[in-house]
Amino acid sequence: MSRTSVTLRCAEAPDAPALAELWSDALRRGDYQDQVADLELVIKTAEESPEQRLVVADYDGVLAGAVCLRLATLSPINLEPVVQAISPHVFPQYRRHGIGRLLMESAVAFAEELGVGHLGAAASAGSRDANRFMARLALGPHAMLRVAPVHAVRTKLTAQGPALPTTSGRHLTRVLAARRSMKRSQSADSPPTAPSAS
Repeated sequence: MSRTSVTLRCAEAPDAPALAELWSDALRRGDYQDQVADLELVIKTAEESPEQRLVVADYDGVLAGAVCLRLATLSPINLEPVVQAISPHVFPQYRRHGIGRLLMESAVAFAEELGVGHLGAAASAGSRDANRFMARLALGPHAMLRVAPVHAVRTKLTAQGPALPTTSGRHLTRVLAARRSMKRSQSADSPPTAPSAS
């Protein structure tokens, strides 16, 4: 009976084509070669940054899964440091071999190495298996990131209500002028107050 081995390592430039296939649903839309070029840049950035790491799992020498790790803050307004485990993916034929768990262990080790007390993970909202896996590791939902094309949001905003003035500065000036005018007419209509005797 032969034993298979899983090893973790940092991604290298030749891994980019396999990563483009692995993360095809998470990458920007476009030509495959553009996606590979994007990943070559991500790999290079991770190699040069102490705050980022791209970990791949090899299963008997074949790339089977990967995760992108980076130091960030919980949000732009909550500056608590967190290690983000972005898109921990395993190719379908290599699932149920402990590879996902090893990738998440690498995320925990990276957080411990940096002295960071929180770990966050990003998985596709539509992936039931990935979200169940995260829940089993005590990773609960913190926020729902929703994304849409700008033109689609503009269309919905326009359909739902009156358009906001594009020159909001002029609009604000008019509102303030109207308030001053109302205050002047209210003070003109009110009787003068008698000075108090001391």
